[in-house]
Amino acid sequence: MIRPDGHAPLLAVEDLRVVFDTEEGVIPAVDGVSFSIDHGETLALVGESGCGKSVTALSIARLVPEPPGRVAGGRILLAGQNILDLTPRQLQAIRGAKVAYVFQEPAAALNPVFRIGVQIGEAVQLHRRLRGGAVREEVLRLLQLVGIPAPAERIDDYPHQLSGGMQQRVVIAMALASQPSLLVADEPTTALDVTIQAQILELLQELQRRLGMAVLLISHNLGVVSDVADRLAVMYAGRIVEEGPVARILDAPAHPYTRGLLDSIPRLGQEADRLPAIGGTVPDPLALPAGCKFEPRCPIARADCRAAEPGLESIGDERRVRCPYWKSVS
Repeated sequence: MIRPDGHAPLLAVEDLRVVFDTEEGVIPAVDGVSFSIDHGETLALVGESGCGKSVTALSIARLVPEPPGRVAGGRILLAGQNILDLTPRQLQAIRGAKVAYVFQEPAAALNPVFRIGVQIGEAVQLHRRLRGGAVREEVLRLLQLVGIPAPAERIDDYPHQLSGGMQQRVVIAMALASQPSLLVADEPTTALDVTIQAQILELLQELQRRLGMAVLLISHNLGVVSDVADRLAVMYAGRIVEEGPVARILDAPAHPYTRGLLDSIPRLGQEADRLPAIGGTVPDPLALPAGCKFEPRCPIARADCRAAEPGLESIGDERRVRCPYWKSVS
């Protein structure tokens, strides 16, 4: 995948298809997803729970459990190297080193019986080959980098001695220990209160600027990503339905599903019981509609929307949308 300016991106996901084999049948969790992320860029992948965004994120380093999951097609190019062609040993050199993950439950990512300095130190030793006093010095630097107060005192704390926000900062420090090219943050603020959410997002944004790494931010909340991402990709039923610069999409969404997500964001002074909702329910992945997957819930659906699924087409201004009637989206 080559960007419009003629250069290759850091990450290029091309026509990715991931399925899960179940007793009821084959579930297409990710169906033909394509996107790219450049060096130093932040792409937000947004959608309802179950739309396939976390499976997409896990697929980048082939972390989807096999079985029941399996990649059924496509390519994942990291710095030009197809991740899907790598041996298990080659994958180990990628995971945590070139691609690092931050997940939504920091307490689950930390071992409760080891001090945080030891846990960060293990990542430093594994990926940076440092030893002895150099490890502790690097751990202190990482703790300071992610905003842990008094790192020389906190380095010997156990996870339970830290707040949820501080635990998430430790997890971010562990991810940064390898100096990754790409940081995948999968719902990194969901388990935190609103004030701490803002602090963690600001931290990720500041680290991205200082370190020059690319960030893939997974979220179900358009409001969360509005000030953080450069570009936005909206997923529905395993597919990207709209993608482009975040400001342009939020100002003038081109897909009715994106419009519905934006309308459902609470606003100051708005009565909670009057929040607009997207009608209907997410389709059964084992019985998806034949045409547009959003058609049963779409307020502007036409008869031909049931016949064939539209492709993801360019509509100018660096945007793509999976809807031929995007001009009707208000």
